[in-house]
Amino acid sequence: MKILIIEDEQGLLESILAYFTGEGNICEYATDFIQASEKIALYNYDCILLDLGLPGGEGLVLLDKIKKMKKRDGVLIISARHSLDDRLAGLDLGADDYLVKPFHLSELKARVSAIVRRKNFEGDNVIVFNEIRVDVSAMNVYVKEKQVFLTKKEFDLLVYFLSNKHKVVTKNAMAEHLWGDEMDLSDDFDFIYTHVKNLKKKLTEAGGQDYLRSVYGIGYKFGDL
Repeated sequence: MKILIIEDEQGLLESILAYFTGEGNICEYATDFIQASEKIALYNYDCILLDLGLPGGEGLVLLDKIKKMKKRDGVLIISARHSLDDRLAGLDLGADDYLVKPFHLSELKARVSAIVRRKNFEGDNVIVFNEIRVDVSAMNVYVKEKQVFLTKKEFDLLVYFLSNKHKVVTKNAMAEHLWGDEMDLSDDFDFIYTHVKNLKKKLTEAGGQDYLRSVYGIGYKFGDL
């Protein structure tokens, strides 16, 4: 998953960053309203963790901006405000969930995972595409019931393709999703080609069809011919 953490409390921010990056996720962060606005405008995320009280502005204003931009990013509000009015205001503006501080990081992870499943796969833990079956929670992949062992990047790439099947995804978008905005997005995308080639090889060697097609000068498309 690619996650944006908008939080100005340094200790909590560091704890969330360490927890989610330790699970193999791509995490970016913003500690004030302006920095958060810039990241939201420039990048897409699987889930945004949004604190309401931020230096320089109000988190609900950011939430309104996200929805007006018609972005598909999931939004989980994390706030010390526990009044019913604050919860209703956030949910009415389009937040997917609301979690009151303090919270256990394991609960935060469960809430984030649920949001991403709802957004991308209608809430299912298991994604099925023809002969391919992916258990997202266990990170297991099967082709015709034969388990295929993928690296973390290959697994993330497969899930990304499945959530965008039949669409052309650009190399820029793939690099940003898998490595975040710290990645140097130069014109050299050999690293993308290598991961795609390895994923394709493992799936076809396990008996799967070749669903990956290169779109010249743009990126790749995954799906039935």
